[in-house]
Amino acid sequence: MYLGLDLGTSGVKAMLIDGDQKIVGSANGSLDVSRPHSGWSEQEPAHWVRATEEAVAGLKAKHPKELAAVKGIGLSGQMHGATLIDATDKVLRPCILWNDTRSYVEAAALDADPRFRALTGNIVFPGFTAPKLAWIEKHEPDVFAKIAKVLLPKDYLRLWLTGEYISEMSDSAGTSWLDTGKRAWSSELLAATNLSEEQMPALVEGTEQAGKLRSELAAQWGISGDVVVAGGAGDNAASACGMGTVSDGAAFVSLGTSGVLFAANASYLPKPESAVHAFCHALPNTWHQMGVILSATDALNWHSGVTGKSAADLTGELGETLKAPTGVTFLPYLSGERTPHNDAVIRGAFIGLEHESSRVVLTQAVLEGVAFAIRDNLEALRSAGTGISRVTAIGGGSRSRYWLASIATALGVPVDLPADGDFGAAFGAARLGLIAATGADPIAVCTPPVTAGTIEPVASLSGAYEEAYTRYRALYPAIKSLAH
Repeated sequence: MYLGLDLGTSGVKAMLIDGDQKIVGSANGSLDVSRPHSGWSEQEPAHWVRATEEAVAGLKAKHPKELAAVKGIGLSGQMHGATLIDATDKVLRPCILWNDTRSYVEAAALDADPRFRALTGNIVFPGFTAPKLAWIEKHEPDVFAKIAKVLLPKDYLRLWLTGEYISEMSDSAGTSWLDTGKRAWSSELLAATNLSEEQMPALVEGTEQAGKLRSELAAQWGISGDVVVAGGAGDNAASACGMGTVSDGAAFVSLGTSGVLFAANASYLPKPESAVHAFCHALPNTWHQMGVILSATDALNWHSGVTGKSAADLTGELGETLKAPTGVTFLPYLSGERTPHNDAVIRGAFIGLEHESSRVVLTQAVLEGVAFAIRDNLEALRSAGTGISRVTAIGGGSRSRYWLASIATALGVPVDLPADGDFGAAFGAARLGLIAATGADPIAVCTPPVTAGTIEPVASLSGAYEEAYTRYRALYPAIKSLAH
């Protein structure tokens, strides 16, 4: 058996698979986000441990024999979080999360240093780790002075699981300290934020061994014998391993809290000015490009909160058949935007409201706004040299056929739906655990799921969608001056 642990923003998912990659069971532990000030987003690392214990306890209750047979564990996690520990492994302050935008001033200052884009292949975004440390140095110097190690969220879990300070390439590529082409820490970039390589974890590939489960935990979980912990992956690279998106040109769209358009690359293809992320993949000698929007299902959940209707009820009111855009446009920039604007200050908007703008019209606009934001990502990826001819849809938002038809029509490419099953980050992490424990060929393990169906672009609406997208594109520059 192999265990995948995915540390998300809203919870930890634990998934067991067998040697044939059949899912045996899964369980969850819940998490909350603390927002003490506008633009801040934090979690206590102790809560990650509690949620992981909850999730594993849930598995143990249902599948004690299978859990006892675990030989490998893979880790996946929310990226970019700054988890700061002192020389005794004590956590110095709550972890600053990926969607925290407080360090936009520091991010701009680091991004103005040409070495960062040149070595990392990416803009220094406010959500990345390095600017958070620059913010800590400026605003919490006492904390900064005590930092012995900076760990990403899943690597703090690894420390608890194994006692080791280790990270891997895909997650570390989101820190702004990795030389992404060389797959190594850059002492030059670390020095630019007054840190050293000694304060970073060791680096392995996601498929490699990165510690062994501590005997106390193994005993608690009912496991005997050595359990290998794999390097693992950042959440999107882990999802890609789960989806089999590991060979050149394979792509998926993820409709989770944030939205991601992800394409695997056989070579390193940076184009930072497009605000496309060029990161290492979890497999050796593989990279990926990724466009990210900060609010995907988050936008629908916000609309749900305002209207008092569940997200499922809201999308249900639209029916199954895709409609032409109404003229009401929604910009989903509820907490800023990453690709293609790199703008932490911009905020969302409804444009074109009239007396006839019903709840259904607003729901349609929200779904279209997210679809057009993903289209922005597609254009950015194309400009960076990646062609995408079809995508596979994953994430909670992919349960809405209407939304997928909207995305297919906005992108102008077919959207494949995987056969029933869970191919997300926890599954990808379990696959990495299997590879690290057995030495299996990563490409042979990370195969794509069977396609259950395909949603084609609605050709009769492509003109109306193109017109609506042109209108959408014109609105960001129009409202930017109001937000800044």
